[in-house]
Amino acid sequence: MSTEGGMRAVMAALLANMGIAVSKFIAFAFTGSSSLLTEAIHSVADSGNQILLLIGNKRSKRSADATHNFGYGRRRFIYGFIVAVVLFLVGGLFSLYEGLHKIQHPEEVRDAWIAFLVLGIAIVMESFSFRTALHEARKAKGPRSLGRFLKDARQPELPVILLEDAGALVGLVFAMCGVSLAVMTGNGVWDGIGAMCVGGLLVIIAVFLAMEMAAMLVGEAALPEEVEAIRAALESSDGVLRVIHLRTLHVGPDELLVAAKISVAHSDTGLQIAADIDSAEAALRAAVPTARYVFLEPDIDRGAESLSDTEVGAGS
Repeated sequence: MSTEGGMRAVMAALLANMGIAVSKFIAFAFTGSSSLLTEAIHSVADSGNQILLLIGNKRSKRSADATHNFGYGRRRFIYGFIVAVVLFLVGGLFSLYEGLHKIQHPEEVRDAWIAFLVLGIAIVMESFSFRTALHEARKAKGPRSLGRFLKDARQPELPVILLEDAGALVGLVFAMCGVSLAVMTGNGVWDGIGAMCVGGLLVIIAVFLAMEMAAMLVGEAALPEEVEAIRAALESSDGVLRVIHLRTLHVGPDELLVAAKISVAHSDTGLQIAADIDSAEAALRAAVPTARYVFLEPDIDRGAESLSDTEVGAGS
């Protein structure tokens, strides 16, 4: 999964959302539409989220030090979690509040053509942003379905941008429907209902993202295919009879910790074991380049494992 691709998607989304937010606020000033106001706030929240993702990516690149021996890679997960909270509080809850207020105190939508024009432009711009994110996701997901990719991704940026852009497009459709019904019926309640639909959608997306980011923060194992590649690389190395047990952990989106107990022959000398470990580590790193921290413990195979040889599930 490409971090570079994720950053391209973030930049495309940021540029689109900044332009969309300005146009929506201008349209709201003319029309007084709650759907447009909630969509404007939504775009502001999305822009702030993309800035947070860029900051998190930059700060995660600090080198490991005495305080953080495994580096700062998990900062990207932290900023991804903050994005989910911002989307929930700023986007979702505000939209629900504004929609409820407009239902209780409906107002006529003025200059509706401006609302339709801006919403149409916003749909076109969001479509380009979503297309960029989808293109990068297709390159990164491999044989997985898009839904499986969102669950399995260890880089937070692409799932966040994909869901934000998808939510933005659906939200714009809700807003368009709300404004249309308000104009056709002359009843501003429909505008409020459109705003509440936008808010409900944002809350659902935010909760899903928060759960995924929390799983990343707790620490997830390597993907199943990476685990198998690691096992195969170790067991194909000279001097390694088999892998007794294997544990993996993402210490950052692109940084994997691998700890394995490997079986060696009874007759091997200390010098032979050291050489075999070096060879096995080199083969492992070649097979899985993200394996940055590797710890291999040699042992004699006694025919019974102290720990289960079944890998920890990689799913969230």
